[in-house]
Amino acid sequence: MAGCLVTGATGYIGGRLVPELLAAGHDVRCMVRSAARLRDLPWAGHTEVVEADATDPERTFQALQGVEIAYYLIHAMGTADRFADRDRLAARTFAAAAERAGVRRIVYLGGLTAGERLSPHMRSRAEVGEIFLRAGVPSVVLRAAVIIGSGSASFEMLRYLTERLPIMTTPRWVRSPTQPIAVHDVLRYLVAWAAVPGTVNGGFDIGGPDVLTYADMMHGYASVAGLPARVIIPVPVLTPKLSSLWVGLVTPVPAGIARPLVESMRNEAVCHEHDIARYVPDPEEGLIGFRQAVSLALMRIKEADVATRWSSASTPGAPSDPLPTDPGWAGGSLYIDRRSGPVAASPEALWRVIESIGGENGWYSLPVAWRLRGLLDRLVGGVGLRRGRRDPGRLRVGDSVDFWRVEELLPGRLLRLRAEMRLPGLAWLELGVTVSHGRTFYNQRAIFHPRGLLGHLYWWAISPFHGLIFGRIPINVAAAAARSERSGSGRGR
Repeated sequence: MAGCLVTGATGYIGGRLVPELLAAGHDVRCMVRSAARLRDLPWAGHTEVVEADATDPERTFQALQGVEIAYYLIHAMGTADRFADRDRLAARTFAAAAERAGVRRIVYLGGLTAGERLSPHMRSRAEVGEIFLRAGVPSVVLRAAVIIGSGSASFEMLRYLTERLPIMTTPRWVRSPTQPIAVHDVLRYLVAWAAVPGTVNGGFDIGGPDVLTYADMMHGYASVAGLPARVIIPVPVLTPKLSSLWVGLVTPVPAGIARPLVESMRNEAVCHEHDIARYVPDPEEGLIGFRQAVSLALMRIKEADVATRWSSASTPGAPSDPLPTDPGWAGGSLYIDRRSGPVAASPEALWRVIESIGGENGWYSLPVAWRLRGLLDRLVGGVGLRRGRRDPGRLRVGDSVDFWRVEELLPGRLLRLRAEMRLPGLAWLELGVTVSHGRTFYNQRAIFHPRGLLGHLYWWAISPFHGLIFGRIPINVAAAAARSERSGSGRGR
């Protein structure tokens, strides 16, 4: 198998490409400016990590020695002025170092655009591609439009705009046709070029099977996410600058990233050829369509795997899943109420209280508030508090606990409950036990993933009451655990 070097391994595509190359049996070297950023990733120990800046000729040459396939995934989006000069210098330096090191092929992922009035960032990407195609090393330039996968800046902007705005006035670029591609297919193309024989030197358009406008994609996202149909009203007065400011107000995508994305969308981004299939044939089942790609990107949330998605976990999943290296604004909105504190009892006593929560044992908070919430849930067709518990002191995965369901149970450590009440979103309640320096600690997280604008309004509306409800649970649970320590029962309100 080929020895591969991946630049930009801390970025969106690079962080997903490395484990795919490893799974395909390739030896992988990661070239990064700071090796510390890869330190905690589970695949880092299976790669060689070298520190180098692509504008440094000697360090880049050293990083490329012994490499057959070099993946160039560097772009200066979101940086200050003169990014095009840095892009040009880095590409030329990398190409020269690759030729000097005897690299067999450079693979570059650029942007897919058409027309003469390209945005500065798209013009720079096109120029980088031309630099590699004219270099002394055979190069493959892949040109992609919107990449669909959690963590992709383009997808995140689509996600936030669609989820947060049921009615929106939009600039004319929402009518520009584009050909989105699933991140799964992008990675399949990238990995395949490590094994394609010969000295191919050329550019290839890559896209999924659907040609859509941005408005079409917002409607499609809303449908897949289970949101009501969006009302989109295009207006001619929003310039790219005003549009990026508007995006910045509505979404957490930084303005330095939103503006080049918005500017690029004024151009058509549709594949004009599919020559890549001569070297990398389409899979038997075909390329992934837009709606399936969105569904894959949202699957982790639908499966409610909050431990992987929203904690410090670092195990990579499917290519469309979020990764720890993704920016903090990626992955969709999430509200978390955290509570923790020491408990004057043993971990076993605290766990007995946690495992017995709900049903006849109560929720260690304001009983009237929980009864009222259960009544409101029943009024709108929910299950309310009437289900209670199967067993007053023991739980297992799948058990119902009032209007919750046990989603995860790690005896003595963690209880995660998924809400089954009627909500404009998904909700979980985590209760856990940790021990530090011989002391017992209670840990609690209330987690809410809103669905649409109503979900955000719901969270903001109930936030003032969190102190009364969630804030009292740790205090009363700690007191019950102390009593349990003395009595050994572990039950109480």
